[in-house]
Amino acid sequence: MDINPEDALRWAHIIAMVYWLGGEWGVFQTSYNIMNTRLPLDERRRHMETAYRIDILARSGIILLLPLGLHMGYNLGTHPWGVDFIVTVWIATAAWLGLCWSAFIFRDTDRGIKLTIWDERIRYVLIPALLGVAGYSLITGGPLTAKWYAAKMFVYGLMLVIGLALRFIMRHWVTIFREIAVRGNLPELEDRLTREFAMGRRLAYVYWIGIGTTAFLGATKPF
Repeated sequence: MDINPEDALRWAHIIAMVYWLGGEWGVFQTSYNIMNTRLPLDERRRHMETAYRIDILARSGIILLLPLGLHMGYNLGTHPWGVDFIVTVWIATAAWLGLCWSAFIFRDTDRGIKLTIWDERIRYVLIPALLGVAGYSLITGGPLTAKWYAAKMFVYGLMLVIGLALRFIMRHWVTIFREIAVRGNLPELEDRLTREFAMGRRLAYVYWIGIGTTAFLGATKPF
């Protein structure tokens, strides 16, 4: 069997994108039962557990899209960074993915919350870097030499911003439900859940459009 490495990268990129988009839809639908105050607390927490189990695939897809996209970009000659850079990115991604999965494994504990916060902090560095390089390239034509590639990176960076906000909301679910378990089903706690759910729902619509735009730019290379 003769498999073209570029085709294998493209396949992995598609799979990561599918998990990203499909996972976010699954979490969105599950969140309705998390917010349903007519359900017993244990039932709502079971739905939250389901949401986390779905979301870990979406989170993994988001992370893997970065090295896959940079690797494919290197093969296409759309950026100047060489093999050493690509290898470093893959090693850093493996460490980041390990952190993400560790946060998932310990999600109901203080340790899991701390690991999640460290996962979020990586994005504080990554997002400005992606937006800065992509935005500069769109304006000046370099270092990313293809405008469609720069535009795709820019939209991907914007989606990481929205994803970070949604990560905040899911992390707050854990802490709020822990408070409810201790203090009871207080209106103030339910109000916090309701407000964050409403904000997350609005963000989710923009998120899906952005994910679709990212895929469109990569598939069509319109400019």
